[in-house]
Amino acid sequence: MSIVSSLQKCTVESLSALFNQPFTEKDFQVNQTKPEFEGDYTVVMFSLVKSLKLSPDAIGNRLGDHLVKNYPQLFSKYNIIKGFLNLTVSDAYWQDLLQKNHHDICYGKKAMNGKKVMVEYSSPNTNKPLHLGHLRNNFLGWSVAEIFKASGYEVIKSCIVNDRGIHICKSMIAWQKFANGATPQSTGIKGDHFVGDYYVKFNDAYKQEVEQLIREGVDKAVAEKEAPIMKETRQMLLDWEAGKPEVISLWKRMNGWVYEGFDVTYKRIGSDFDIMYYESNTYLLGKDIVKRGLDKKVFYQKEDSSIWIDLTAEGLDEKIVQRKDGTSVYITQDIGLALQKYEQYKIDQNIYVIGNEQNYHMKVLQLICRKLGIPNADKIYHLSYGMVELTTGKMKSREGTVVDADELVDEMVATSKRHTEELGKVKDFTDAELKELYDTIGLGAMKFYLLRVDPKKTMVFNPEESIDFHGFTGPFVQYTYARIKSILRKIAGNEQLTLGNGQPAMTNDPMTNDPMTNDLLKLEKDLIIAAEQYPAMIEQACAEQNPSVIANYVFHLAKTFNSFYTEHSIANAETEEKKQLRLQLAGMTSNIIKSGMNLLGINVPERM
Repeated sequence: MSIVSSLQKCTVESLSALFNQPFTEKDFQVNQTKPEFEGDYTVVMFSLVKSLKLSPDAIGNRLGDHLVKNYPQLFSKYNIIKGFLNLTVSDAYWQDLLQKNHHDICYGKKAMNGKKVMVEYSSPNTNKPLHLGHLRNNFLGWSVAEIFKASGYEVIKSCIVNDRGIHICKSMIAWQKFANGATPQSTGIKGDHFVGDYYVKFNDAYKQEVEQLIREGVDKAVAEKEAPIMKETRQMLLDWEAGKPEVISLWKRMNGWVYEGFDVTYKRIGSDFDIMYYESNTYLLGKDIVKRGLDKKVFYQKEDSSIWIDLTAEGLDEKIVQRKDGTSVYITQDIGLALQKYEQYKIDQNIYVIGNEQNYHMKVLQLICRKLGIPNADKIYHLSYGMVELTTGKMKSREGTVVDADELVDEMVATSKRHTEELGKVKDFTDAELKELYDTIGLGAMKFYLLRVDPKKTMVFNPEESIDFHGFTGPFVQYTYARIKSILRKIAGNEQLTLGNGQPAMTNDPMTNDPMTNDLLKLEKDLIIAAEQYPAMIEQACAEQNPSVIANYVFHLAKTFNSFYTEHSIANAETEEKKQLRLQLAGMTSNIIKSGMNLLGINVPERM
């Protein structure tokens, strides 16, 4: 139980005993005490005034007296400041917490709760490579999945691949027209980039054809529909859905190139999935559901044979679920997949990591699933995130519109190499160790910077700022971890003190076999308090589906350790007891930093 939970429990018990009436945790507020006041946690009295008909100070004094007298293992003293009860938690409590948890590499993580969650993320298109937006998506999805795991859930990581539709056919048509048999192997171009190049070539050719038709006097709207290359593409989509062998063969071949490229990128950025879904399979299931929806009168058919749903009563509009030619739309396969997910895994929550431009689409999906009676439709959650761009706007890429993920990762690793070499502390590293270090710092910087912002917010990614070793960055946290490990190695090497995980240990008093106790100095206590909050941070991040909670927390913990270590030596502590206590503090801090960064998908180097 956290200190806040313990405080709430004790406060409820004390209030009930003092005033002979029932209370709950909702009857009062608990905050950390402001730095300018004495104490650790503050109970706000004002909400109790009306029911108890006493002044805030009178309630606070009676409550403070009762808490200190009846819970001495928790509270050592209190003070009242204008209706705020400031409680000081006893040093014994903090030391006991430290003693019990300093060696626990799983501190903060919960036992399995028997519930299943699926987190769907990435959602790439097989007509182009991954871009900067995909990176934020992948990092968010992977981190949320790990946070749910740490919270006791069984997690299934899934990816839906957009491998069908008009956009896929555009790349295929362009390859047929312009490739002259070229392949990724023959050109030396990564498969997803190769296919993406032909998507660009399609758009270039399409633009030229439209402009030519306009010059010939054709209206722009008509020209856009009647451009020969677009007409060929629409026909190819129909041929694909009809299963035309030569179209299916080309589709499989080009998708295979893309998948090979994706696999390289996913491996490099540390993204993985338990199951891959493909639109080319799920859209058929969706079409079957459309038929059932018609029978149930959930959907209706227009005179042109297109099928719709009327959501105007819910404040939305009418939504098409199947075109007049019988082809599917995005919502069609999303409906089918929602049902398939439940039938396959019996999931309790279904989390979609999708950009905020799809907010409306996701509302429609949930409403339709609800109307169709799909189980757990109310447990469909949209983790809606904002767009991300570079400080320079949109970097030139193969498509000219987006920031290529592979290029950005390369840039980050190169930047980490430059910054690390400038610090001049890696002269004893081998080439292989340096390569691993640069990758660890570069990717860590990118992930931390993209995850430290609330997902809902639009953000600007600054590569140079992200890799600053002294700012609110991943490298700062990584460096703090490496610094702690260096301290612990030196002391362990000198004194042969080891923990089960290779860290120095705190021992018991040899005379009494009791844990050694000392009055805690302010910075020692600050660090223990910060460490104690880790389980609550995981709980909050899970409830909010927000990895920035963890990113902000580990940065705060790293800063708190650095403040502590600047003022207090570990190896040359005033007493042996102080030395052992600080070793525990350092060990627990390093465990939590590593655990928290791992939840963000970030590795921490043992040395830097």
